Amino acid sequence: MPPAVAAPPALDTILEVTDLRTHFFTDDGALRAVDGISFAIKRGQTLALVGESGCGKSVTNYSLLRLIQSPGRIVGGRILLHSARAGDIDIAALGEKDKRLYRVRGGLVSMIFQEPMAALSPVHTVGDQIREAILLHQEVSAEEAHGIGVDMLKRVGLSGAERRFNQYPHELSGGMRQRVVIAMALVCRPELLIADEPTTALDVTIQAQILSLIKELQREIGCSVLLITHDLGVVAQMADEVAVMYLGRLVEQGPVREVLRHPLHPYTQGLLRSIPSLNVGRRLASIPGAVPSLLAIPAGCPFHPRCPQARPGLCDGGPPPLMRTVAPTRTVACVLADEGQPARS
Repeated sequence: MPPAVAAPPALDTILEVTDLRTHFFTDDGALRAVDGISFAIKRGQTLALVGESGCGKSVTNYSLLRLIQSPGRIVGGRILLHSARAGDIDIAALGEKDKRLYRVRGGLVSMIFQEPMAALSPVHTVGDQIREAILLHQEVSAEEAHGIGVDMLKRVGLSGAERRFNQYPHELSGGMRQRVVIAMALVCRPELLIADEPTTALDVTIQAQILSLIKELQREIGCSVLLITHDLGVVAQMADEVAVMYLGRLVEQGPVREVLRHPLHPYTQGLLRSIPSLNVGRRLASIPGAVPSLLAIPAGCPFHPRCPQARPGLCDGGPPPLMRTVAPTRTVACVLADEGQPARS
């Protein structure tokens, strides 16, 4: 018998994004909202995509499902889904009317939107919306879809699931609506779940419940998760890997514990210093300046105007630095990051 051959890396990966570029074409010029990012998500893994508002996180996640509206357009890159149920699909290459795109959306890949009232139709009951998702992706009867929907509402911890099934979104609290959105995202057992700021509009107690629920259901279903957030506390609790994004580009990526303990990029360091501390009397640090306009991205490293470590003549000219490997599990886009060591704070 011949020796066993190791499985190709793609079998351990659910999603590969390569050089993704999404631009918005306006009268003032092209806004490079996502400007050449690459990352991969392993099966069963949670990857957190973090950064300040306006850095391109949500545009990235909408791009993955081809939900970008005019004047935006994906202008380059590859979004390769390695589906156990449907084989390899390059989502970026699919036409708008391709049946595989409809199978991907809500079936193979689902999304939890950050604002449930925007994600739910106000003129249809919760049950109608969940049932529609089931019937679109599963070959079951309307009666079976009703039972599946009620069962999923119970599993996401919604009390009185049968009664809630027939209610409208405005009749539910914010926490209840978010549970409904999670139920809709998971009811077809997706292979990849995209969670876009899933707890932003909720109070702290409900936030903890929702995050715990997502982790529990992830283990049960076995799906991978792409978590979009600006909250590094959530990242520490939920993620296996973290990718830091600034002005449409990735600046650092690695295992969450390594990145949070030893950040290599000055921007990551600044984000970590901005986390409120329990130390009484400590002044809350902040990153100086503001995120530049996408119409006026600085030359060189886009972060250099705000970077306390920037060196004239090195960081402020030429093309932006590329992501490079500086340790077996770490990549960073900074010319100041020494191999395996954080840049000096």
